[in-house]
Amino acid sequence: MCHNPLELTILMPCLNEAETLEKCISKAKTFLEKNKINGEVLIADNGSTDGSQEIASQNGARVINVPIKGYGAALIEGTKAALGKYVIMGDADDSYNFLNLMPFVEKLCEGYDLVMGNRFAGGIAKDAMPKLHKYLGNPVLSFIGRLFFNSKIKDFHCGLRGYNREKILSLNLQTNGMEYASEMIVKATLNKFNITEVPTTLDKDGRSRPPHLRSFRDGWRHLKFLLMYAPNWLFVLPAILLMVVGIISTCLISAGSVKIGHIALDIHTLLYAGVSIILGFSLLLFNIFSKIFAFEHGYLPKNNKGSFYINLSSEKIMFWGLILFFLGILASVAAVILWQTVNFGELDPSEVMRLTIPATVSMVVGIESIFAGFFVGILRIK
Repeated sequence: MCHNPLELTILMPCLNEAETLEKCISKAKTFLEKNKINGEVLIADNGSTDGSQEIASQNGARVINVPIKGYGAALIEGTKAALGKYVIMGDADDSYNFLNLMPFVEKLCEGYDLVMGNRFAGGIAKDAMPKLHKYLGNPVLSFIGRLFFNSKIKDFHCGLRGYNREKILSLNLQTNGMEYASEMIVKATLNKFNITEVPTTLDKDGRSRPPHLRSFRDGWRHLKFLLMYAPNWLFVLPAILLMVVGIISTCLISAGSVKIGHIALDIHTLLYAGVSIILGFSLLLFNIFSKIFAFEHGYLPKNNKGSFYINLSSEKIMFWGLILFFLGILASVAAVILWQTVNFGELDPSEVMRLTIPATVSMVVGIESIFAGFFVGILRIK
């Protein structure tokens, strides 16, 4: 083990774990003693009412009370209170083997900032994980995490993981719920931390009550977090699809009716194409707002990938908005001139709408851009 006044904190979040807490603390202390590691066992209690705090104290663990409810809140405060250079966190339900933490310790001492356990590589005992989680929830969410953030982690939601305390504190993790597990990996990945995985096992927990985890609620919170931290996937891809379809359709139908086999695309389709452009452009603005907010408040690291958003000024957005607005005005003037040719009488909709729909779209997008420029300025207020 590497040398530090206090080398390791084994951190357990706790909410009514009286049935299994003593066993977990005993295993953690045995691990420290057997491997001659100068460490502590820290219990971050989240408001237990079953005597868990007394059990922890009687068995030689240090206890802190965390009044803010939630798995993430307990671990955030526990990490702040930890005295060790390194922290290994794990659930207090006896599902993780605290006697076998050396793979985590060895990787931490090699210089890794975050060491994740991989239950799928180490082995999952029968009935230790619901089939919905094992074959759908965890694999799908982990795949999305790897896809969105170019991460190599294969088990995003393993609750047994070790980390350099100071490095994790520098991430300023915020989420109070179960999505904390994803936040740690996402932010560590975005900040280029040195991350690795080691095989670990998962046993059936020793509690007689149901787990705190709620499959659909917490699964949705994980997915929502991943999407919010990946605005390119959430906003940009749908925006590009909507705008490409809308622009191509508008250009083709503005020149005349388009026939595909027996189907004729005319001004009614042109109207939907215009709406598609406006929706796509709105999503692009949402992406800009999200990225600027994230960079300004430290949720995303300021690097070369973010230079476009960092340097994008309110004035640039408003300038292009004004151009689009005036292009729409010019097209509208042309429509009025066309109307004048019939002494402001009835016009052929199939002719004039090819001009007024693109004009309206241009003006709407232009006005959106002008006000978006002001909102970008608001986002940058310190």
